[in-house]
Amino acid sequence: MLSTLISKLESEGRYYFSFKEVQHWSNLSSQALRSALHRLKRKKNIAMPMRGFYVILPPEYRSRGCLPAEQFVPGMMQYQDQTYYAGLLTAAAYYGASHQRPQVFQVVVTKPRRKITCGAVAVEFIVRKNAHEIPVQERNTRSGFLRVSTPEATAFDLVGHAKKCGGLDNVATLLGELSASLNAEKLLATAKLSPVSWLQRLGYLLDLVGDSDLSGPLARLVAEKEPVNACLLPSSRTTGAKINSRWRLLVNTVVETES
Repeated sequence: MLSTLISKLESEGRYYFSFKEVQHWSNLSSQALRSALHRLKRKKNIAMPMRGFYVILPPEYRSRGCLPAEQFVPGMMQYQDQTYYAGLLTAAAYYGASHQRPQVFQVVVTKPRRKITCGAVAVEFIVRKNAHEIPVQERNTRSGFLRVSTPEATAFDLVGHAKKCGGLDNVATLLGELSASLNAEKLLATAKLSPVSWLQRLGYLLDLVGDSDLSGPLARLVAEKEPVNACLLPSSRTTGAKINSRWRLLVNTVVETES
């Protein structure tokens, strides 16, 4: 009975389900259903990324022990009724900026939640309280649509969460690769959704990688806002740091891009 239900879902192009859903569809008791699901997990027909939520594993993914994250994250977030988008290194890779292959699938959410490990797949969650306001694009996947931050929103997130993106050197390298996908007007509009310090750092790094056409409008916005001097690297000392007047930025580290 359970195998038939799962086969039906798979034939419809749906590769995930919740315990509550399958309990509603079947006539099995909770204990019998858990036992049946456990047997299917042992056979690697299904996996459980989080308690109460299961993914169906076609033969090509059984060795990894899980579906690719992009195929189940949308369903999982819908199941929990949470706003999300794929961001940071994951989003950059979708736009061709993937100097280093992301080791985890990075998802931005509005509230803290633990990292998920499902077989060989890892999903990391980064908190951004206004994630519901961040512009996204929908990308087709085998099982539906994935929300991905726009190139402009991705640029700001990379700078704002540089530690989770391999550091400023890697962020600058990625911005150089991402620049062809960036639009100056959209970048300016997205700046209003981010802390001013992110804007200051992003502008500086865009200048560093030679994208003055993109950084120009951001520099005018910084001039209008007249923010306090921010640190290029917040976690580093500022002793002896020079001030970049264009970005009102304490340059307290040397950033080097990788070829």
